[in-house]
Amino acid sequence: MVSDSQSFSLPRNVPLPRVTFRRPTEIDAAVVWDLIAKCPPLDRNSLYCELLLCTDFADTCVLAERAGAVVGWMSAYRRPGEPSTLFIWQIAVHPEKRNTGVGKGLIISALNRPSCESVTHIKATVTLSNRASRLFFSAVAQDLGAPIRQALRFDHEVHFKGRHESEHTIAIGPIVRSIGPAGISADLPSQYANKEATMTDRSAPNGGDEFAIFNYFESEVRSYARSFPVVFARARGAQLFARDGTAYLDFLMGCSSLNYGHNPPELKSALADYIAGDGITHGLDLYNEAKESFLREFHETILRPRQLDYVVQFPGPTGANAVEAALKLARKITGRPNIIAFTNGFHGVSLGALSCTGNRYHRAAAGQLLSGVTRLPYDGYLGSAVDTADYLDRLLSDPSSGVDAPAAVIVETVQGEGGLNVAGTEWLRKVEAIARKHGALLIVDDIQAGVGRTDAFFSFEAAGLRPDIVTIAKSISGYGLPMALVLIDRQLDKWEPGEHNGTFRGNCHAFVTARAALEHFWRTDSLAASVSQKGNLLKSRLEQIAQKYDPTRVSAKGRGMMRGIDLKSGETARQVISTAFQRGLIVETSGPKDEVVKCLPPLVIREDQLSQGLDILEDAIDSVIGGTVNRAA
Repeated sequence: MVSDSQSFSLPRNVPLPRVTFRRPTEIDAAVVWDLIAKCPPLDRNSLYCELLLCTDFADTCVLAERAGAVVGWMSAYRRPGEPSTLFIWQIAVHPEKRNTGVGKGLIISALNRPSCESVTHIKATVTLSNRASRLFFSAVAQDLGAPIRQALRFDHEVHFKGRHESEHTIAIGPIVRSIGPAGISADLPSQYANKEATMTDRSAPNGGDEFAIFNYFESEVRSYARSFPVVFARARGAQLFARDGTAYLDFLMGCSSLNYGHNPPELKSALADYIAGDGITHGLDLYNEAKESFLREFHETILRPRQLDYVVQFPGPTGANAVEAALKLARKITGRPNIIAFTNGFHGVSLGALSCTGNRYHRAAAGQLLSGVTRLPYDGYLGSAVDTADYLDRLLSDPSSGVDAPAAVIVETVQGEGGLNVAGTEWLRKVEAIARKHGALLIVDDIQAGVGRTDAFFSFEAAGLRPDIVTIAKSISGYGLPMALVLIDRQLDKWEPGEHNGTFRGNCHAFVTARAALEHFWRTDSLAASVSQKGNLLKSRLEQIAQKYDPTRVSAKGRGMMRGIDLKSGETARQVISTAFQRGLIVETSGPKDEVVKCLPPLVIREDQLSQGLDILEDAIDSVIGGTVNRAA
């Protein structure tokens, strides 16, 4: 095993004093206490307690020194009833030495001691507001190649009577141990087993950390990867496969960018044939056969049967590009700057689209005022007794309301990122009529709810709407390839040549797979009928899950195959998706506080796979909030 004097060098190109980890002694107690005092909000335990840790529990406590000064301290112990678990009471790192790997080194040093050679698990307690600690333990789990779990331990109300935040247990393990040729614990990452290795959370990539390349080279802006910390290698149908071969059911599906599943064979074949034939890859807005075939199929299969006389604009590859173009065109046509958007709407994060997006977190990242939009309450936002469409009409009819006549009203029929809020048919019809009455265009953002996600191809079909402009993206390519459309009423196509453009508005590979998807899935009504059937199964199962609990804390919501469970708490929802992931299901959260677990399974998922995924979700919810079952039900 690695001795207590094992050293770790700092990640620099010049020699620096190294950090040494050792067993504490009773003379260290006062120094330890001073270090803890510099690290709020850690408990400033009595000197008596620290003396115990430095003597009776010294074998499981670790001191870190650099150039003769104490820079880190970890107090830990093994409970008699759980000898295979190292429980970490607290870790203190000098403020000037944080983010250099000292914290991880403390843990690894303890695990490398003979006294901990039978330890297979690590545990600690944290509050959810302590994001730094949660990220730290997640990184430790990644370095050890061990799973991490989180569960409520002490409840805010039940145990602390509302005087302290809930405490959660973080458990890491099992840690698989094996002894390498030099006697070093080979299960520990090489950066800790090597004396000269780096000590930083963003250290240069090496072979000991599965995520090193991502952590070192990729921006901190990444988000989904933090919830699903594995490296994925393959995908097929409703499943993603990790590099080690572990299969996961995918109820995220690229946030509804993969409605037909991963690598649908009909689309893959069409794309492979096109590439093999040296088909054009990038065409700007030049005339080409791939675009011609898509436009013909889209008109014949989608627009003409629905009697929709739209021209198609290719604005760029993303949904935000489509929204930007739609807003710009509406303002050009009407000569008005104001746009009406709704609470909890999400339309993208580029500046124009972000102005229409409601989420405060995303808006704050703009770093500037976002103007030109009046935000009004969505259907049901003020309760079922208030018709917010009537409110909209009243504001636009009153010349002293302070709301300027709008160029357009932009609306999602189902708010995906906003929390699966569903607009009623009558409300949508009223909004359309109000827009017409006041000379505004109606823009339907169908980027997430469209392309079959809510049964029909367009989410607005059931309400009988005739939008002036429709934005489409995500699953329109059918294969996860970047592609977006703006559908414009033919009489409203007032663009001048090149007035709105983008280098990647001609993704020919996406045209090929989009045409193949329309041809294979939409020439008949069979997919829509299947989606309706599976949507009803999804609805029924989610309602059954919700009925087990207090309806004020758990409820089902959504439409079609865009449904979920509202857990009323972002903290609870995050625990649920984490637990579900550990059991083989990838599912995300949405809503203003990430309180809704949102299910977006592929439209083509087999019913047995759908049921399997819902079983996992139900078990995860039961594990997290099972103690609050609605007994009256």
